[in-house]
Amino acid sequence: MTLFSDLVETMPPYLFSRFQQKKEELVKQGVDVIDLGIGAPDLPPPSFVIEVLKKELEAPEHYTYSPYGGCKEYREAVARFYEREYGGVLDPETEVLALIGSKEGIVHLLQAVLKPGELVLVPDPGYPVYRTAVHFARGRSRALPLDAQNGYAPQFAALSPDVYDEAKLMLLNYPSNPTAAVAEIGVFSEAVSLARRHRLFIAHDAAYSLVTFAGFQSPSILQVDGAKEVAVEFGSLSKSYNMAGCRIGYVVGNRHLIRALSVIKSNIDTCQFIPIQKAAAAALTNGQAFAKANSLVYEARMNRMVEGLRELGLNVQRPKATFFLWVPVPTGYSSESFATQLLDDAGIIVTPGTAFGPAGEGYVRVSLSAPIERLEQALERWKRVNGGALAP
Repeated sequence: MTLFSDLVETMPPYLFSRFQQKKEELVKQGVDVIDLGIGAPDLPPPSFVIEVLKKELEAPEHYTYSPYGGCKEYREAVARFYEREYGGVLDPETEVLALIGSKEGIVHLLQAVLKPGELVLVPDPGYPVYRTAVHFARGRSRALPLDAQNGYAPQFAALSPDVYDEAKLMLLNYPSNPTAAVAEIGVFSEAVSLARRHRLFIAHDAAYSLVTFAGFQSPSILQVDGAKEVAVEFGSLSKSYNMAGCRIGYVVGNRHLIRALSVIKSNIDTCQFIPIQKAAAAALTNGQAFAKANSLVYEARMNRMVEGLRELGLNVQRPKATFFLWVPVPTGYSSESFATQLLDDAGIIVTPGTAFGPAGEGYVRVSLSAPIERLEQALERWKRVNGGALAP
């Protein structure tokens, strides 16, 4: 008898965990490891959000189960947020669903939508959870190629009409983890047109939509006419409001997809703790200035790191969004070998590009969720690896 299900037995190895294990070993040896691998905010949430959470913790009625779809206050706050930011109108009862983080929602959506063997188009490179979600839903994934020479825009024309006819769902992610690429509304218009023509759904992961720089505003796919007929969009409070540990997010858009997801969730969880939902509602309602200030912190870190890596001869593009840098590795290295050398010789953790798919070869992802002083230290250590001769 096998101990685990085939879903566990056939799971591909998780590259992040191996580097984290090596980090723990080095820390035990007294090595000061600078972790630029994980995409977890290091900044605190808004003080007013903490105050709301404290207040709501005192209410005995909040210690019962939440409504399955999320409390009314939170769903209405999400709808108002979308109207304010994107000019779109959402029905909080049928077009908004609370999530215990957007990752949970993505995984469960695919279980709600896919039959075994159905095809999902997954961006490559892309967030590893997308492929994991397809695996858990017993679906099949096919790479949606991205054009590295054109800002990692989807190469829709690279796939034949037959592939789109076969696909059940297409995953998109802008601003992108890992590449930090952004999309203009035209990309979403083309995606929606494809989806309507070939009768497939779109799930857009917009977790980094408010972490933007230099005046760039990331559009919502729901701004495209007819998008709600085929698309849902996932949002998170982890990145812009630094509420990652609260595990709170949302999905908005197509009511049929949201209804299917709610059926799965109502049989698995009873949504997030109500005080957390109310604190998140406060963030969405009153957190515009905080989110902008938060982005300015990341922009300062980004500018310093781009400048420093360019001084080392690395051809690093300056992103318009996210807190990631997509850094080309030097000639003669693979993504994994370079990440390994940085960890072994400099005590710096970065994530090999291949953790995000085969098209990530030749790059490492650098997370800027560390104070600028630590980034300065990382640049000094990076410079010492191979005497600084690391340019491609």
